[in-house]
Amino acid sequence: MKRPRDPGLDILLDLDGQTFFVDEAGHYRVKFEIRKVEVSAARPHGLRYALTLHDAEGRRLIGFDNAHPVAAGRGPGRAVPSAHDHRHRLRSLQPYAYRDATALLEDFWAEVDAVLREKGVL
Repeated sequence: MKRPRDPGLDILLDLDGQTFFVDEAGHYRVKFEIRKVEVSAARPHGLRYALTLHDAEGRRLIGFDNAHPVAAGRGPGRAVPSAHDHRHRLRSLQPYAYRDATALLEDFWAEVDAVLREKGVL
């Protein structure tokens, strides 16, 4: 069965290679890396992506990506790594439920806004 066309996909793909400063002082920037890849169990949506927010020193504060598998839970009973889509927020790492390109962008920008508010930038 063929998947329906993702209406936000072209917007997401057009952001590949783009970097934007998101504060007036130029201390915080977002970076986008998005590539179409073969559909697989690890990437059922056919994308390899990394959307990141960095501070002035280049530290990643937020990242939404699917570069490696992520285990769910903590401790010896945690689930076996299977999900590749995940998000980094400061020092935490959690699986991310990819729905479509538009939702990915909305979720990423919501996290960017939240961190910038916490840092007193917004």
